[in-house]
Amino acid sequence: MSDHKNNPYYSRTDTMHLKVSDAQWEKVLPKEVYNIARDKGTEYAFSGKYWKTDSKGEYYCAVCGNHLFRSDAKFASSCGWPSFFEAVSPSSVRYESDNTHGMRRTEVLCGRCDSHLGHIFDDGPPPTHQRFCMNSAVLDFEPDKK
Repeated sequence: MSDHKNNPYYSRTDTMHLKVSDAQWEKVLPKEVYNIARDKGTEYAFSGKYWKTDSKGEYYCAVCGNHLFRSDAKFASSCGWPSFFEAVSPSSVRYESDNTHGMRRTEVLCGRCDSHLGHIFDDGPPPTHQRFCMNSAVLDFEPDKK
């Protein structure tokens, strides 16, 4: 889990939508997190800390603490990024059309802080057949207590 002591917007219990300027986010987020979350960057495939994690637990937005995914929805994908077949709830994420880089994709954003998380594709496993292809740098993982 990231260190959030300098981020006054981080909460795992608050669900209110945040309206925070990029200038303010830049002051409280680590550079790599800011680059992906606010500048819509991406980490290199097979380089993120969670792409092959199979531990049981919960995934949260590293920017604001919003609950995003449960490990039960994570699956091994050959794409090189952590992949999930569903979000923890419909309001956890939101979607926008992304036509950058000569591609037609659907961007996945945090439902609370509007940070870029990754993209969703229709090539995942049952039951949803979706693949949420996420960046590890914008995820926090909390393992289940034994």
